[in-house]
Amino acid sequence: MKAVFLDADTFNDVDMTPIHDCVSELVLYPTTSPEELGQRAAGADLLITNKVNISADVMTGKRGILVVATGLNNVDLETAQQLGVPVLNVQNYGTASVAQHTMMLMLSLAGQLPRYQQDVAQGAWQQSPFFCLMNHPTRELTNKRLVLVGEGTLGSAVARLAEAFGMQVEFAARPGKANDTRPSLDSLLPTADVLSFHCPLTEHTRHLLNADNLTRIKPDCLVVNCARGGIIDEVAALNALQQGQLGGLAVDVLPTEPPVDGHPLLEALNTGLNLMVTPHNAWISPEARQNIINLTATNIRQLNATDQTPSA
Repeated sequence: MKAVFLDADTFNDVDMTPIHDCVSELVLYPTTSPEELGQRAAGADLLITNKVNISADVMTGKRGILVVATGLNNVDLETAQQLGVPVLNVQNYGTASVAQHTMMLMLSLAGQLPRYQQDVAQGAWQQSPFFCLMNHPTRELTNKRLVLVGEGTLGSAVARLAEAFGMQVEFAARPGKANDTRPSLDSLLPTADVLSFHCPLTEHTRHLLNADNLTRIKPDCLVVNCARGGIIDEVAALNALQQGQLGGLAVDVLPTEPPVDGHPLLEALNTGLNLMVTPHNAWISPEARQNIINLTATNIRQLNATDQTPSA
């Protein structure tokens, strides 16, 4: 069975042996453009993709599509189902990595790290009349209220880390989730000291934080998004930050990645705001990426077992 990994560039320093051991041939492509997809998919039994879009025209005859991520929005799932092509993803591979990154952003905002780093780079500490800089008030996380949207494996991991810092944690209901009896996000916003998102991007969760409910948030609230770009209205959040209606903003994700056409948040960096943008790298620890390869190998073995199961 031949497998092609269409965008293996983000895994070039981890051990591919688990996948090699499951297939007769594994071809690794650093990246694959839409124009290259057809030729590279031809003759392959398995397509492995991280972010390459798998269109309907390359699915016929495939034994499986392996997504080395949790989100499946880059695969035409309707066509795959019609053609009987299994689509398997990986979950809970980077819980520790993403939770750690989330706390790093939270702590950085609480300590006004973006502003103090700019001050030091511009020579303000060197010119201070006394031994330290105190022009940006910092905050302790102890006894602060953290509101989390998403109570899955990742949100729960963040909650445990936050509780170790003495934070009071509450989960908000996730729009679109049936029978969710938790308090709504809007009802929790007025008392949230920190707000962090760990839910998928759906029609129900797009712009959960927006220009309307930002008017009801505490003016010193810190907002972190390590989930998906578009879950918050980034432009509205930036406006609130610039107007002093938000205490800090940190995101690891943007609606379009990479942001080749720019983004207002990128333009606002280094302008004296308590603002951080990291390049969707919360997941990239070697441990997390090795987990992805191991889980993908498990998915391939599952496909192989299904193929070899006698029909009833």
